[in-house]
Amino acid sequence: MKYTKLGARGPRVSTIGFGAWAIGGMNWGKTDDEVSKSALRKAIEHGVTFIDTADVYGFGHSETLIREVIEEMGVKDDIVIATKAGNDFYNTSKEDDAGYGPIRQNADYDYIISAAEKSLKRLNVEALDILQLHSPDTEKLQRDDPWRALEKLKKDGKIKHAGWSVQSFGETSQAFLLDDHHDLLDVIQVRYNLLEREAEEVLFKKSQQYGIGVIVRIPLLFGFLTGKFDRNTRFGEEDHRNMNLSPEKLETYLQQIEKMQPLYEKYPDQTKAQLALRFCITHPAAHVAIPGAKTEKQVLDNIKASDLGPIPVEDIPEI
Repeated sequence: MKYTKLGARGPRVSTIGFGAWAIGGMNWGKTDDEVSKSALRKAIEHGVTFIDTADVYGFGHSETLIREVIEEMGVKDDIVIATKAGNDFYNTSKEDDAGYGPIRQNADYDYIISAAEKSLKRLNVEALDILQLHSPDTEKLQRDDPWRALEKLKKDGKIKHAGWSVQSFGETSQAFLLDDHHDLLDVIQVRYNLLEREAEEVLFKKSQQYGIGVIVRIPLLFGFLTGKFDRNTRFGEEDHRNMNLSPEKLETYLQQIEKMQPLYEKYPDQTKAQLALRFCITHPAAHVAIPGAKTEKQVLDNIKASDLGPIPVEDIPEI
């Protein structure tokens, strides 16, 4: 496993992390907590020191599982946990079986403070390593509320680093916000992978200019870049990939992936997942990729990408 500093002000982390959305038990099909915890343990045993989660993943369940594993292993001081706030599931106007209402974006000052306090309790820590605003609309980010909340939490020692998870497909249009808040932001999280490279246009350049660390999410494009899906692939109604990898989108991605064949042929001994992850840590602005994993096998395949390191730029096909 290789390690790097997450920007000029961020902590030192493994270049391949653990994306903990799926283990929350919602939106990714059926999960088993013991299998999920086993996958997380395997990642830590093999050198992963960065875990990305959010309060909304499983309505707090992802954070709870992470705490259980880290405390059982006695590695709390060795692991960097990045969580998020801003998708309000505490609204109980229309309760579901878990006692939570429909999810809505909420970047109000008081809400961000309250959500951070709840994450502190679930993770059983005195300060969150990283708290990220969870992909709010641009309109909400043009208000002072979310930024003041991060400032307050930082000042009070409730968070060590402030972050912003940039809304998907807004990487270029929202980049101007880094000019306004680069003194506060230590890290940002962006959607970036072999087939979706918008972040390279402006956002990566500004993050380098300001010394902001970059977390790469969706590095495997919801599993598509592992090569296991085809035109006949379908997902259950409760699986978010039913929308994000609809038959129409699968067709588009399959046409695009044909241009990646020269890359796969050049490295026939590496899996498609490993090459996709290697790509994500090749750009000098990108520090850590956070593939999701639900099994030990997936973890072991993912982490090999760190040892293999970046791909020579001349080997990366254009799209």
